[in-house]
Amino acid sequence: MKKIPLILLTSLLVACASVPITGRKQLNMLPESQLMSMSLTQYQSFLSENKTVASGAADATMVKNVGNKIAAAVTEYLKKNGQSKRIKDYKWEFNLVDDPTVNAWCMSGGKVVFYTGILPITKDEKGIAVVMGHEIAHAIARHGNERMSQGLAVQAGGVGLGVALNEKPELAKNLLMQSFGIGSQLGMLKFSRMHESEADKMGLVFMAMAGYNPNEAVEFWKRMAANGGASQPEFLSTHPHDDTRISDLKAYMPEAMKYYKGK
Repeated sequence: MKKIPLILLTSLLVACASVPITGRKQLNMLPESQLMSMSLTQYQSFLSENKTVASGAADATMVKNVGNKIAAAVTEYLKKNGQSKRIKDYKWEFNLVDDPTVNAWCMSGGKVVFYTGILPITKDEKGIAVVMGHEIAHAIARHGNERMSQGLAVQAGGVGLGVALNEKPELAKNLLMQSFGIGSQLGMLKFSRMHESEADKMGLVFMAMAGYNPNEAVEFWKRMAANGGASQPEFLSTHPHDDTRISDLKAYMPEAMKYYKGK
């Protein structure tokens, strides 16, 4: 009698959940608590190997303030809608790393990193809110869990995370980093682009909840396009092409504006 791979067995035991805001049905096949623990270890390792900007510096302070503001608004929203379980045991943390790469990412548990290379494009607090809302959305939607699950199924023969950590620790580490946007993989591109588009929509709503005008997202992505943006053909990119992204953001804007109470 053949054994059922743990990752598949788990998928049969875990009920489908709905992603906040979009309502998309998803099945997280990995224990979120285990993923958070692994994320924390890799997050701390990343920070120890990279130069973080001092917390008292103006840019670092702005990143932290925007992050805390959006995280607080999202936490309140989830609480009101009976979805607080999504961020159970989350401890939000926001760090700015001195690196010219145009990037930012968020791991399970609310661990966020911005690179100084993206600041010339964000320009100000509003631009940071666009990126921050998007990255926080990845964590709330548990995209890392979905991507990690797919990676284990494809590259580790469908074994569970615990088995992968014990038998293939380097593979498990690499999959984790890729799953949270610290790398990319051609075999996962279609899946990743879907997550990026979902995070765009959720991010608009999250920044609006925190008092930031979501229309700023369109301006940010125009600046990103002018900076080079998604220079690869869309089918070779983990992110939607800038023109596609801007068009989609504009289409979703009326919905996002329902959450905006600012001026």
